[in-house]
Amino acid sequence: MSSSDVTRAYAKSIYDLGKEKGTDIASELTTIQEAINSSNDLETVLFMDVFTVEEKQSVLNEVMAKLNTSGLTQNVMNFLLQENRMGIFPLIYKEIIVMDDHAKGFLRGTIEGNESSANQEFVQEIKSYLEGRLGKKTELDYVQNSDITAGYRVTVEDLQLDASVDNQLNKLKENILNS
Repeated sequence: MSSSDVTRAYAKSIYDLGKEKGTDIASELTTIQEAINSSNDLETVLFMDVFTVEEKQSVLNEVMAKLNTSGLTQNVMNFLLQENRMGIFPLIYKEIIVMDDHAKGFLRGTIEGNESSANQEFVQEIKSYLEGRLGKKTELDYVQNSDITAGYRVTVEDLQLDASVDNQLNKLKENILNS
């Protein structure tokens, strides 16, 4: 079983348990992920093999108590620690967020471009196009990418629309070389 299959299996099981128990597991895991992202010390304790499982659990349980997480979330996180699966927690978390987004009827994606911010009229046009094509509400975040000379690259899950000058030049180059 590949690591992505393992990640998906964990994510689906955790998400389904959350639904069954009436717990907004995606929201609670987001809170934990934000706590980890905001503290290098917490990240070090949880992801480095320097600390014992018991030490990691002690710290994580204190953090989760302060975050007021449910018993289900605490059990899930402790299980990941005990099974030495904390390393894939960020991937599990991302899968759960995607599942939650799908259940709520929308998709997340990014627009990449060279400018410091995207033209809002363009963003609205892309959102309308994607919502019509995919049949779901779409949330797009803009990310500045200095590797893009001009134009935009839009990614929503496995769909990518690349309207960058770099992509157009690469296609032209391939056509010329293959002619």
